[in-house]
Amino acid sequence: MDSLITAAARALATGDPLGALKRVALREDAPSLALRGIAMAQLGDFARAKLLLRRAARGFGPREAVARARCIVAEAEIALASRDLSWPVKALEAARLTLLSHGDRVNAAHARNIEIRRLLLFGRLDDAEALLAELDPAPFPPASRAAHELVVAGMAIRRLQTKRARAALALAGHAAGVAQIPALMAEVESAARVLDRPAARLIERGEQRLLRLEEVEALLASPGFVVDACRHLVHGAQTVVSLATRPILFALVRRLGEAWPADVSRSALIADAFRAKHADESHRARLRVELGRLRAMLRPLADVSATKRGFALVPRQACDVVVLAPPVEERHASVLALLADGESWSSSALSMALGASPRTVQRALESLAEAGKVQSFGRGPARRWMTPPVPDFPSILLLPGPLPGD
Repeated sequence: MDSLITAAARALATGDPLGALKRVALREDAPSLALRGIAMAQLGDFARAKLLLRRAARGFGPREAVARARCIVAEAEIALASRDLSWPVKALEAARLTLLSHGDRVNAAHARNIEIRRLLLFGRLDDAEALLAELDPAPFPPASRAAHELVVAGMAIRRLQTKRARAALALAGHAAGVAQIPALMAEVESAARVLDRPAARLIERGEQRLLRLEEVEALLASPGFVVDACRHLVHGAQTVVSLATRPILFALVRRLGEAWPADVSRSALIADAFRAKHADESHRARLRVELGRLRAMLRPLADVSATKRGFALVPRQACDVVVLAPPVEERHASVLALLADGESWSSSALSMALGASPRTVQRALESLAEAGKVQSFGRGPARRWMTPPVPDFPSILLLPGPLPGD
């Protein structure tokens, strides 16, 4: 490897893509193409980066399996960053095994981290945690250790383990500081801010207040009766009842929980559960059936008793009933939640992550675009969606300072 390639690789390792490009921008050999591809990825030009990495992979000879595998891992990371969730995962696993067989454990671990991050996007926490348990971060260099701890923190946040998340973010911050990569340090700071933002809304006896993630964790660990509208669960004393696949039953228990200790009229329950403006006898009969099913599912935690005008929730243990709701609720909240990461998503990637049909996601995006809550760029298969930029700040203030030579 010549001195320019070595210098470019060191520049990329310290987060200096422009310095790397100065050294290899005019070269067409496979190592230079690979470094140019990684540099373009760091600069945000993902389409150009993928083309360069594919050219580099084709340019490496049959004896350079490790170099080709590294190109595949880099392309997988670009696909993840650009939310191309249809990228072939089998190619990443094959590259990881090649790296392992040749003793490149650091890049093999990086490939595993990419796979875990992809699983987190799909909400497959058990699968992600099983893969995460196989990794030993001790031998990682600082940048890889920071990336690993960010994955650990992401897992802990989704598991509502705030102490574990803060510990992982502290380790990530220390490792990023040692690596002296500004983009990595900024990513750690952004992840840490999530823990201090409102994570949910508590509804209790007609009053509402916002909760941070630590407060949500403490609430769900308490013996109280919690109707969790974020994940469609009902929590009690060491008992959890899932109503994720029973939307009508959850609508009923949520309305009863919000009204507790008062009752809810039959007409109000019918309107919430069946979205019927005018109730007739068929709606009342259906309400009785659904409430019977709800009683059966909540039997370990509570009863649903009939009153003169409707029904009321009666916990089996003496405790308050509270409802835990998302901070902001609207019709397409799940789509907005994914777009809130600041990345640009294709409608097909959103469909895969949400487990919804492409047409359902497209209608949601069109509705949100009409309301000015999302915006798109590109056409056809290249069309991407994202949330609008932060208002009230001129865009020039968000740009970096003058580039060298300007």
